[in-house]
Amino acid sequence: MDEITACTLDCPDTCSLLVKLGAAGAVSIGGNPEHPFTAGFICKKGRNISRRLRSPHRITRPLLRSADGWAPISWERAIAICVDKIGEYRSEPSSILHIHGEGAKGVLKQAGKLFFALLGSSQVKGSLCDAAGYVASVADFGSRDNNDITDLLNARTIVNWGKDLSRSSIHTASLVRKARLQGAKVITISPGGDGNRTFSDVFIRVRPGSDRFLAAAVIRHLIESDRVAPDVLPHTAGWEGFRQLILANDPAQLARYCDVSSTDIETLVAAYGSSAPVATLIGAGLQRYSYGGQNVRFINALALLSGNIGRSGGGSYFHLHSLRNVNLSWSKDPQRKPRRSLLMPTIGAQILQARQPPVRMIWVEGSNVVNQAPDSNQLVRAFKTADFKVVVDAFLTDTAEQADLVLPCALMLEQEDIVASYLHNYVHYVKAVLEPPGEAKTDYWILSTIGRQLSPPIILPGAEEIFRAALKGPHLDVSLEQLRKERFVRANRPQVAYTGMKFDHLDGLYRFPPSLDPEPMAPPEFPLRLLTAIRGNSIHSQILPDEQTMPPMVWVSPANPVLQKLHNREQVLLSSPLGKIPVRLEVQEDLHPEVVLYRRGDWMKLGGGANRIIEADVTDIGNGAPYYQQCVTLENG
Repeated sequence: MDEITACTLDCPDTCSLLVKLGAAGAVSIGGNPEHPFTAGFICKKGRNISRRLRSPHRITRPLLRSADGWAPISWERAIAICVDKIGEYRSEPSSILHIHGEGAKGVLKQAGKLFFALLGSSQVKGSLCDAAGYVASVADFGSRDNNDITDLLNARTIVNWGKDLSRSSIHTASLVRKARLQGAKVITISPGGDGNRTFSDVFIRVRPGSDRFLAAAVIRHLIESDRVAPDVLPHTAGWEGFRQLILANDPAQLARYCDVSSTDIETLVAAYGSSAPVATLIGAGLQRYSYGGQNVRFINALALLSGNIGRSGGGSYFHLHSLRNVNLSWSKDPQRKPRRSLLMPTIGAQILQARQPPVRMIWVEGSNVVNQAPDSNQLVRAFKTADFKVVVDAFLTDTAEQADLVLPCALMLEQEDIVASYLHNYVHYVKAVLEPPGEAKTDYWILSTIGRQLSPPIILPGAEEIFRAALKGPHLDVSLEQLRKERFVRANRPQVAYTGMKFDHLDGLYRFPPSLDPEPMAPPEFPLRLLTAIRGNSIHSQILPDEQTMPPMVWVSPANPVLQKLHNREQVLLSSPLGKIPVRLEVQEDLHPEVVLYRRGDWMKLGGGANRIIEADVTDIGNGAPYYQQCVTLENG
């Protein structure tokens, strides 16, 4: 039997899936050939999800911590414990901390935010993923928007600033390949270590974190050669100050900052200075630095000044909001009660410093936050200070290991929902095509059941009511019945963003970044930059235990200055001021000499977990996590 549903992984492509259910429980997952964007193909992560669903490591009953370890308990008892604990701390609701993550996407997943908002609990703000980049885009354009991703096919040049096309979005990669076949030139800019060589005509290796200086160098050339698009400037605010900022920087010094050649800069000047449309792809990695927001803002300014915003074949592409095409007003507390917010990038320190009241109970859903947040060991210490911790998950992750109660949840393909995308404009109906194993329940079932038993109760809207409310937005014209029947619909969005150079600030004008800050120097004892990049086979830390090989592998350039000090036959340690991790070492030719590349997501409990040696901090704007600012070294142990 064939079923059409949709992927809910934290992936921009948000594919329409064709699931084939065979005899003896056989499951085959592929792309829906009838979907205009998915076009019949999906990535390895989606194809292999059945291994995760059927893993013997999966939790299928509630687990309560006891003196002897984990003890399975009934849902009746688990719900009673949750009701009792929430009731105990409810008189000071901000003593309860709700941590919501994006382990699974969907409208119904937002019900947890409403539940804890109605409770008045503490929440988290900021992001571990892309906050510096999207707040930078809002600062520039007044909103988060870009051309429809299929407009890449109208570009004559595509400049890819750090997006790993081999691992991050299989459909963006497909569009880039098609654009090249049509004659578009692709220029990739990164510190190396990605899979972009086969997608690129030109590769420019840049020093980690220095993208803003490269963009500034190109902008300076455009100014000096009088190639700034003349019809752009009337639609901007602060141009003269920005112009002076750019001209105050010596071009040779800008090139040294980013460690590129004059030929590299000339290549970009020729691309952005031409009359043909240039599309700019911005990867999430370059905004994971202390000045990550600046990196994005200077790239946006280059796209604008070269005349490529508001233009077909142009545009600057960063992550969109994953639920922007649906209505989320239903998920807000109607009374808008003030709530305490703790910063996600420094969540360990925030919990330890919380007073009046301290954090006494923690509820985590959709997040392996202990593994994913910087300074993971500090977060472990912080969790231990709370009286009671509940983690909703399907596996005993690093976060679940810190819980007092683990509640088993349904996963992808096992629950009904509506999902949108942060890449394209299709909204999908997610049909549940499999039954959750054992006693696993949906996140929505868990909280709605608890809510009804509280005194006074917290009554969540019904799932059907939530779905209907989500479709009542300005960009959709579809009923729930239609969506269930058709399985997907395209939101009503223009093909080109910011046409007519009309931006979404109140005055309609674009904003330039006010400063260009120097990149902090690495200390002599830790001269390398640790880049914890994505994997190709898994999302974040959603890696099965038996698929993790320890010690973790890291990659360095053969020109890495630390390499000559290492003895090949001795253990190698990846070290930062926070600690050391035993690693295996391999050489990769295209990496910048200052880089140590680590594929993130492996678990601390198994010997991995790079975030335990990454210091917690926040980015220049957006309250993001500057993971890639971490300086490290390699040494023998």
